[in-house]
Amino acid sequence: MNKNVVITGSARGFGFAMISDFYALDYDVVLIDVSEENLAKAKEKLLANKKGEVLTYVGDVTNQKSILGIIQDVVAKLGKIDIWINNAGVNQLIKPIWELDEKTISRLIDIDLKGTILCSSAVMKQFVKQKSGQIYNVEGFGSDDATRLGLSVYGTAKRGVTYFTEALTNEVKKSNLPIQIGKITPGIMITNFINHNLGDQTFELSEQTKKVYNILGDYPETIAAFMVKHINKNKKNGAKFTWLTNRRAFFRFMKAPFSKRDFFKDDKKDAK
Repeated sequence: MNKNVVITGSARGFGFAMISDFYALDYDVVLIDVSEENLAKAKEKLLANKKGEVLTYVGDVTNQKSILGIIQDVVAKLGKIDIWINNAGVNQLIKPIWELDEKTISRLIDIDLKGTILCSSAVMKQFVKQKSGQIYNVEGFGSDDATRLGLSVYGTAKRGVTYFTEALTNEVKKSNLPIQIGKITPGIMITNFINHNLGDQTFELSEQTKKVYNILGDYPETIAAFMVKHINKNKKNGAKFTWLTNRRAFFRFMKAPFSKRDFFKDDKKDAK
């Protein structure tokens, strides 16, 4: 029986890049996303390259009942779940908190933080039952306590994800469960996520922001290959996999005067 992986928000962008790499390693893959159309396109791309088990589900990470139903169906079809990655998330319009309405604030917190907590809680019930499993949560801006004008809510949500992941890691350890919890820290990925508010409304990035992204950014395929390689080998509870390390960032800035990277010139961003 092949190992399998479930990734939320995996019809496009970083989630799909990870799914593709796991699939290439002969994992059975399960995609969860809010868009049925994007899921169909993603499945078609995967099956065009090789044959294997590809399950797709339209699911809302903020609705635990929906997620529990998906988990039940996956287990019925695949026997168990080996890896669960909480990747689904939305970005914030670059505005200070007093210019955001309640609906926007609630949606950001619900998807970026509450969704991770609800999905983790749901799949942990299955992992405790089967006495195995791995959960990885995706960190982001704010996870390291960094602050920036216009990212207060998104940063708060991601800082919450970091704390929650560390707390869950400790709960698993103290309960002596044979389950691994980990963090994925991808850094700056060049996808439509970076200039789309709440996943749909486009906003313009400043020239300074574009300059930094051109120095530190990478396409999701590059980062996904690194993450999947490490996740595939991991057996440690509390693992953290970081792409944009301080060392890598330092050398990127050192080479910046000689670099010709321009991710925005031809609008080559993959959809998130």
